[in-house]
Amino acid sequence: MAVSDEMGLIAQTLPRIKRRGFVDDAQVVRSVAQEWQVTKVVVGLPLNMNASVGPQAEKTLRFAGVLRTVCAMPVVTWDERLTTRQAERMLIGQDVRRERRQAVIDGVAAALILQGYLDHERGAKGGESDG
Repeated sequence: MAVSDEMGLIAQTLPRIKRRGFVDDAQVVRSVAQEWQVTKVVVGLPLNMNASVGPQAEKTLRFAGVLRTVCAMPVVTWDERLTTRQAERMLIGQDVRRERRQAVIDGVAAALILQGYLDHERGAKGGESDG
């Protein structure tokens, strides 16, 4: 998991959660969201390379639906293609040992997903005009 600063500029990783099932996981997300005063949840959507929705993306969409009912806040999905590879390349570039990479890669990938969403939203808002 990852969260952004109050201004929505920079994503940072949070400790990894142990997955237990959609409802339990959604309740953990809700708890973290309350603790960090989150106003929107971004879920990484693992689309196929051709942008189609495969079995894993379908599962993720079902989880996003559970989150919407449990969290009572906006839940959006964001394309996460290649973020794990990007995270691994970053960690290798920083000479992080293989054992440590495995422990932190999901958090780094979550921060990359959130950062991509934040950057997109900032760009979209920057392109709006007042009149």
